[in-house]
Amino acid sequence: MSSSQPEGGQACVSSAIADAARLIADAAKLSLACHVSPDGDALGSMLALHHLALANGKASLASWPEPFVVAPHYLFLPGLDLVTKPADFPSDPEVMITFDCGSVGRLGELGPIAERSQRAGRLIVLDHHASNDCYGSVNCVDPAAAATAVVVRRLATELGWPLNRDAAMCLYTGLVTDTGRFQYNNTTPAVFALAEELSTFDLPISDMSRQLFEEHRFAYLKLVASCLERAELDVDLRFVATWVTEEDFRRFDVSIEETEGLIDLVRRSAEAEVSCVLKESPEGIRVSLRAVAETDVGAIATRFGGGGHRFAAGFTSPGTVAEVLAQIRGALVAGG
Repeated sequence: MSSSQPEGGQACVSSAIADAARLIADAAKLSLACHVSPDGDALGSMLALHHLALANGKASLASWPEPFVVAPHYLFLPGLDLVTKPADFPSDPEVMITFDCGSVGRLGELGPIAERSQRAGRLIVLDHHASNDCYGSVNCVDPAAAATAVVVRRLATELGWPLNRDAAMCLYTGLVTDTGRFQYNNTTPAVFALAEELSTFDLPISDMSRQLFEEHRFAYLKLVASCLERAELDVDLRFVATWVTEEDFRRFDVSIEETEGLIDLVRRSAEAEVSCVLKESPEGIRVSLRAVAETDVGAIATRFGGGGHRFAAGFTSPGTVAEVLAQIRGALVAGG
């Protein structure tokens, strides 16, 4: 089993998925992990495989690094009551699988466990980010996939594990969030085919959509108003940015997890091709980047230790909001 990402397109991705399925089939217990501050695709993909493993008689646990919380709009996901705190994650898992995670660094305190698992030939990486470091023993990394949920669906097929409603709900969450409600340019006929399959499990799609994208506390709306008021538009760079300070979080009594969708409001600016939201956090300045044209924000994020896609990416950086914003502007001036 190769420790690098297979080259050669979908045939090699399929080969890696077959390798992963054999490793999973031979294991008595799976230890699943997704990246820090998990989004819909990370959580949905991980919980989907967790449900399928348990339904097929395979012991499984699922976790992610501290802070061990999720944004409130994901609280409906089935299986969140079954997750394991990172402090209780096994130090030497039989087989470890990571989801939607482009590098070991995004695993926080679970990173050293992943590195040990890789050296032992027991680390499976499931992802769709082109910036993935291919840090696993088996790397099922498909940049052509719209979401990691797509890779998990292919793996389930390879394993012969039929979908159930809980897994379908989790996979649909990954798919709908990473395609921006089927609006991004990664929305292909294959995406709609998978969405159709998942919808046959009688999913509460309208309720899910409202909770994922539309429902917020009034306090969050007040924070948004404040942040949009301070937004800056650079006409020459076609760049719009705003930021959320620690004082904002305290003043409005809003958690950083609640602000995940703020970037989707900022990116609506017709005058901008690149949008950015910066958030002060104990770990540093969290940055979300979006593009609607030719600028590769994934490359910019990778330059600063993060990752993502050409049109959606992020990173966390030390320094102040002003310093990090200046660095991003510099990258845009240099051509992305």
